[in-house]
Amino acid sequence: MKKFIEDFKKFALKGNVVDMAVGVIIGGAFNKIVTSLVNDVVMPALSMLIGNKNLADLQYVVDASNPDAIISIKYGLFLQNIVDFLIIALTIFIIIRVMGNLQRKKEEEPKPAPKPSNEEVLLTEIRDLLKEKNN
Repeated sequence: MKKFIEDFKKFALKGNVVDMAVGVIIGGAFNKIVTSLVNDVVMPALSMLIGNKNLADLQYVVDASNPDAIISIKYGLFLQNIVDFLIIALTIFIIIRVMGNLQRKKEEEPKPAPKPSNEEVLLTEIRDLLKEKNN
């Protein structure tokens, strides 16, 4: 059991696991922001365009014979979830694209030429002295 706990500590404290945990937490918070954006900004605007009070309330009633258990297809909620997904996907795409551009710019920066070794400096000096002597 002690070995198991030690292995778990090594696993849990690795950088990738901690980074992933932070990503999940930020993703949860981001999901709340996107859901609020869709529910409070985008959907009311779409509802105004289609002349309905609330797009999420759109549904097709399949069976209304029992008022306590109305069976309906709630395609308005489905449309709302599609809008949620598209906004999240677009945001992630933009973030990845910006990060990729920053990465490429960083890679494109020219690296300074390495300093010549002492041997190369000495050989260069000898070559230059021999050229001067022969001229």
